[in-house]
Amino acid sequence: MEQRQKWVSVWGNAVSVAENRPERYAKNITIRYPIRMPFAGEALRLTFDNYCGTEPITLNKTTLLHQGRFCTVTFGGEKAVTIPAGEAAVSDPVTVEVQAEDVIQISFYLADFTLMRSVVFTCGPLSQGLYANGDETENADISIETSRKTQLFYFLSNVSLLAAEDKHTVICYGDSITAQDWPDDLALRCRNEGFNRTAIIRRATSGSRILREYHCLTYESYGLKGSNRFHHEIPTDGADAVIIQQGINDIIHPVGETVNVFRPMSDLPTTEELINGLKTYIAQAREMGLRVYVGTLLPMGGWRTDAPFRQEMRHAYNDFIRTTDLIDGYIDFDKALRDPERIDWFLPAYDSGDHLHPSKAGYRRMAMEVPAELLR
Repeated sequence: MEQRQKWVSVWGNAVSVAENRPERYAKNITIRYPIRMPFAGEALRLTFDNYCGTEPITLNKTTLLHQGRFCTVTFGGEKAVTIPAGEAAVSDPVTVEVQAEDVIQISFYLADFTLMRSVVFTCGPLSQGLYANGDETENADISIETSRKTQLFYFLSNVSLLAAEDKHTVICYGDSITAQDWPDDLALRCRNEGFNRTAIIRRATSGSRILREYHCLTYESYGLKGSNRFHHEIPTDGADAVIIQQGINDIIHPVGETVNVFRPMSDLPTTEELINGLKTYIAQAREMGLRVYVGTLLPMGGWRTDAPFRQEMRHAYNDFIRTTDLIDGYIDFDKALRDPERIDWFLPAYDSGDHLHPSKAGYRRMAMEVPAELLR
């Protein structure tokens, strides 16, 4: 009997706001991203998202490269697609049989001036792309002389695979901590430990808060607030669970207008307001039929805005996460990475040096803290 299939997201990113610079327009450029397949499937479908754009964008040509063979990606049967500001485009299915660990190279060409506004920065062992001059969408070996590596992911927000019905996706949602390595480390853990039905995708954007966002030109790139993100990012092919790890920026950003006119202390939420913001996430995820796990906020001792009142809020927020019955479970990232002798600080081995973001070893530890029940 033929096995039933469904669309499952195997790669994903948030879409956020690019830093405003004079060179924010690009022309005659190819962007390429390698995407690792966590399991086998028979067709791929791509989503390009101009959610944060204020102008239409046109992808003149898009290709997939798999095992030395290029496939042209179409949208409604056409090679080129124009995506209005604030909207997204989903490609026609591309028939291509892939196996676990195969790498698909996705390339798209922007011929005319394009506002490069819908973008997100991510990093990790599986997160790197490149851009090149000219149309290189059918060049398997782009020269290092005409290209540069990038960890900025423009427009491409999702890759779904037509796979067996038992496959599923876990979404990692958050801010810069989740935009960095641990979701990639978690995907590699799935591979290494034989969790071969599970794809891990990332929906995270640096600087973002649950309750606030910046509208000034200086800090606009710090990301959208939760009410402008969660409903847009979380609906995902094949997803049955989300891991939420967010809230630290709500606590650390406000410093007072005498220090920074864009960061008034009035932006500091109460603990109750921050918890209610998290509850809104939980309720929305439940409406989408998702299991919900929440990660505790990491230590921040030594961070440049560290203060006792901020630590008190962090502890109260974490206490709620550890005790609420509104979620399926919590992941105690805080306990795993903190120094038991100084609980507001990272263990030195887990501190990147800025006292807010983990080191590479810290991110790997975060990935190991995710319960196996989520990955089966």
